[in-house]
Amino acid sequence: MELSHVNAGGKAAMVDVSGKEATVRVASASAKVLLTPHLIALIEKNEIAKGDVLAVARIAGIQAAKKTSELIPLCHNIFISSVTIDFTIDKDSASVLITSTAKTDAVTGIEMEALTAVTIAALTIYDMCKAVEKSIGIQDIRLLSKSGGKSGDYVASV
Repeated sequence: MELSHVNAGGKAAMVDVSGKEATVRVASASAKVLLTPHLIALIEKNEIAKGDVLAVARIAGIQAAKKTSELIPLCHNIFISSVTIDFTIDKDSASVLITSTAKTDAVTGIEMEALTAVTIAALTIYDMCKAVEKSIGIQDIRLLSKSGGKSGDYVASV
């Protein structure tokens, strides 16, 4: 398999996408934040001193998606037509599942924007809750699905 971000001299290079056709592309990603039952209760009651944890994490995730090309060196700056961030609180596992869906009509994919959105949303939850408890974990950041583009559709198997 040939690496797309390496030039003939073996050096990192941005892929030239100028010859590609724009298509509608959608990507979804997820991340899980491991908390404690105490933190879950505080989040649900909106009693974290820094404010509404999930509202702030949602805005942070959306902002992060829009800044992806500034954070990932060889990532293209693309038009983003929408980004959504959703949270599912699981009291049994004392965790928050974050999912994002990003959409564009562009010549290159939007997977990195969806992944960046959930990652920064997870880090924001950590930041807002760390004063209460430090035993917070972030895990399972992954692409759930993508559609559009030359490589076709992908859906995670697990």
